[in-house]
Amino acid sequence: MKPLFFTAAFLLISFFPSGNILAQDSTATLKLLFVGDVMGHGPQIKSAEIIKNKSYDYEPCFKYVAPIIESADLAIGNLEVTLPGKPPYQGYPRFRSPDDLAKALRLAGFDMMVTSNNHSNDAGKEGLIETINTLKEYGFYQTGTFKNQKEKDWYYPLIVYKNGFKLAFLNYTYDTNGLPTKAPTIVNLIDEKQIEKDMTMARALQADAIIVLMHWGLEYQLNESPEQNKLAEKIFDWGASMIIGSHPHVVQPIKMRQDTLADSLIVNRLITYSLGNFISNQTKPNTDGGLMFEVSLYKNFTSGVTRLEDPRYIPVWRYIHKDKKGKATFYALPVSAFEAEGNVLGMAANKWKAMLNFARKTRKHLSRYGAKERKINLEELQLTETRLEIKETERSERKKDFSKKLN
Repeated sequence: MKPLFFTAAFLLISFFPSGNILAQDSTATLKLLFVGDVMGHGPQIKSAEIIKNKSYDYEPCFKYVAPIIESADLAIGNLEVTLPGKPPYQGYPRFRSPDDLAKALRLAGFDMMVTSNNHSNDAGKEGLIETINTLKEYGFYQTGTFKNQKEKDWYYPLIVYKNGFKLAFLNYTYDTNGLPTKAPTIVNLIDEKQIEKDMTMARALQADAIIVLMHWGLEYQLNESPEQNKLAEKIFDWGASMIIGSHPHVVQPIKMRQDTLADSLIVNRLITYSLGNFISNQTKPNTDGGLMFEVSLYKNFTSGVTRLEDPRYIPVWRYIHKDKKGKATFYALPVSAFEAEGNVLGMAANKWKAMLNFARKTRKHLSRYGAKERKINLEELQLTETRLEIKETERSERKKDFSKKLN
């Protein structure tokens, strides 16, 4: 096994057949998007507050990234808070966020939230169950935590059918900060024997791609640990197509690798060790941003070949704007859309400099292994009037549907 630099496309679960048959056969594509940690610190909760303990508005947080999220066929995030459905709402060390956060994420275009992380048990057994219920009521795919063993037996690995693809998702965490998981609830912990068993099941289900989301590694370290590397090798050996990492709260490398199987088939794999923070209030070095990561699957139905195309990252920076009254609003900003246009948001000079510095360091860090960036322009974030009307109608209908489900 050896690491490779990025190429325009590479195989996931099979090999290129000889001859040019792809042009003649039925094909399909699927665009995936992953983001890093969705956090809920105290200042974030306060900034979203409309009526304390009753009503919160997180939609502005995602207004500049929503068009990018909506462009994906499946958008997946790591929800590193609980949604207990009742106050007190609080941040670190035991995260309890209002359900309105989930609503805003869904309205922004996210389709899936994984919930196995070191904060899964922050609101106890009831909070874990309520988090699952709330996500499903808002129409999310969800995995990593379960209300009971029966639910896990039925729905794990999580299988998602989309655009002619059959995908398997698995999710694990290194720990729950010492908070016990109370029966009958389940939090998927990193247990190599169990992961191997689950991977065997995913292979038996004949998924086109197996995607494993790992909450692992060392916080605030810009490079992966030896333990991450060793476990990644095993997960790939067990059949993973892709590993998406979270937890360090900083961006770690994106790498490709190529494996040769026993029957001489060449299989290429992708790993993002950590996508950093998507939205948070963390202030330690390098925690003020993260990545959106896009990748497309390409499937040939006749040959059975599924391959991955155009893996790209989009740097995202956390901007905190304060109005004249001192009211804060948190934004996730796709950096490239704004840096080329100058300071169009009117940021304070120190914040503008911090955003550019984050982008410069992140690009330099990721370039070591050939990772490529997708540049976003401001026009992509400014929907046409017709498209805007369509999106507003979709959001309105979705909100109505949410109200019906929750009342």
